[in-house]
Amino acid sequence: MDHTAVLAAYDHQLRRDARSEGPGTRVERVGGVVRQTGSEHDWNGVLWADIDARTADAVIAEQVRHFTAAGREFEWKLHSYDRPADLAGRLLAAGFAAEPPETVMVAEADGLPAGPELPEGIRLLPVTDAAGARLMAEAHLAAFGEGDAALSEQLGKRILARLTEAPDEIVAVVAMAGDRPVCGARMEFRPGTDFAGLWGGGTAPQWRGKGMYRATVAHRARIAVERGYRYLQVDASDDSRPILARLGFTTLCTTTPYVYRP
Repeated sequence: MDHTAVLAAYDHQLRRDARSEGPGTRVERVGGVVRQTGSEHDWNGVLWADIDARTADAVIAEQVRHFTAAGREFEWKLHSYDRPADLAGRLLAAGFAAEPPETVMVAEADGLPAGPELPEGIRLLPVTDAAGARLMAEAHLAAFGEGDAALSEQLGKRILARLTEAPDEIVAVVAMAGDRPVCGARMEFRPGTDFAGLWGGGTAPQWRGKGMYRATVAHRARIAVERGYRYLQVDASDDSRPILARLGFTTLCTTTPYVYRP
């Protein structure tokens, strides 16, 4: 894989030339900034910004005014190659809080190995409706605990909205142990780009280390290939990064969410 070429494609297709995630969101290009604004259940934030040391503080302040006026918490998605070099410090000074950094990883979808067999007693259930979205929220709660209850509820609502408004742009699956959801994973397609994004994959503690995450990656990779997408892209946590590296994913850069809560 040509790292420079893939990073350039990622930067242009998913950041500079980003499209809205669905009918309920809009992507705007204002003053050198690419941002998405949607409902409280959508992702709201800054995807890319053409700024320098002279203009950064004023642009940051304008984004705070925009999203605060809309009553939205929002994220400035800062990548390791973004400029100016002190942008992270400027965001913190403006009242943003840094979330744990993630590693942007990419693989060619048709080059990934077949996934392992699912553990005995586990089946993958496609998510297509409100009941499935609730199972996804329950799987997230099982993976990350009661401390993530609000985020789990928001995730379920967001998935249901995407299934309702843009069903061709999302594939979701939940791993079931009997009638209990123990892992949820989804893939979001970016029409007109080379990339399909993998999200989720958190697994309930008692089911970790059994190949569940690898199986969901392989399942989604097959669908991406069928739909003509060349690359799979993941914002990987520290837990998933080594698994993805063993599967053949390559690191493009790192990204840190800086969140502003009105």
